[in-house]
Amino acid sequence: MPKRSRLGQLAGLIAAGLVVCAPVAQAAPAAAIPAASPVIMQAATVHEVPSQVPPGPVLDPAETDKANSQETKNKIIAGVIAVVLLGLVVLGRRARSKKKKS
Repeated sequence: MPKRSRLGQLAGLIAAGLVVCAPVAQAAPAAAIPAASPVIMQAATVHEVPSQVPPGPVLDPAETDKANSQETKNKIIAGVIAVVLLGLVVLGRRARSKKKKS
């Protein structure tokens, strides 16, 4: 049996999904789905838009600077950890290739 490509496998999965889901979608009667437009019109007439927008949150510059410095510190720590892990991977691959050659 020949191997199918990933695109062929994806097409098969989509076709199988359509075969399985299509009868369920067709079984639902059209009358069971309510019309949304009258509800939207009623909601628009009932609720009034406030004339004055409430004020937003007050931002303290000291807290903002503190949060930014903490975020920068976290990014530096994550970067150092990523570099260390990358170094371990490179050293491990080098050791495995030397071991494989001998």
